[in-house]
Amino acid sequence: MSDSKTRKARLTLAALGILVAGALVGGGVTAATVLGGDDARPSRPSPSTSPTTAGPSTPSDGRQAAMTPDKARKLVLEAPAGQTGGLSNGFSEGPVGAISTAVHFWEEYAFLDDQKARQQLEAIVSPDAGGYVDEQVSEVRELREKVGLPPSGGTPAGITFSTTVNAVRATSLTGTEGKVVQVWMNYDRYATQEDGSPDDEPLRDEDTDLLLKWQDGTWKITNEPEYEEKRSFPRAYFPDSNVSWADGWQQVRHAG
Repeated sequence: MSDSKTRKARLTLAALGILVAGALVGGGVTAATVLGGDDARPSRPSPSTSPTTAGPSTPSDGRQAAMTPDKARKLVLEAPAGQTGGLSNGFSEGPVGAISTAVHFWEEYAFLDDQKARQQLEAIVSPDAGGYVDEQVSEVRELREKVGLPPSGGTPAGITFSTTVNAVRATSLTGTEGKVVQVWMNYDRYATQEDGSPDDEPLRDEDTDLLLKWQDGTWKITNEPEYEEKRSFPRAYFPDSNVSWADGWQQVRHAG
């Protein structure tokens, strides 16, 4: 890849670090982080950037108190049953199904291709999230312009992006019913050059969240105010931190 393409990949990743990290949070990053910027969402407190000693209470059992996400058993994601609108789907109604939906969406989301992003969003966004799809597509176009691309189009030729979710923190927003779930994700995003070599400045340890509602037999992204106001904000994720583990962070791996 030429130096100019490499630089564009880095600029794109840098812009994503600024814009994408909060885009879908509120409404889908909540659902969305994928889509837009923090300035498009209502103000919210920032999660702590490092573990603190004043963390949540830990179990009295010494072994549990010393547990970390890296030591604990990984949460195995469900394998998708199929694809619709360019996204994996067919996950179960339970919490693992919600988490699997969120992770697959974030890893597959076309955050730099406005037309594909619209197709994906229309397949997964709840009909109760009025205007959300258009808002997120607008964020994709704004992101493209910020990195020097035309407002509408696909990923630049010769550059491939990949997203890997490292860990999740899931919380039910409807009590024991578990019909609406907030899923925080810690992820890395990489750019790969045309010759297959990776860019040397990837985004690492980014955080975003999605609100998912069980609706019509599938998990849908939503931004409804009644659920938005129930969102919580986690301690920072560190794989070797007992505070991160106590706060609910779990490492994930794909089935198979």
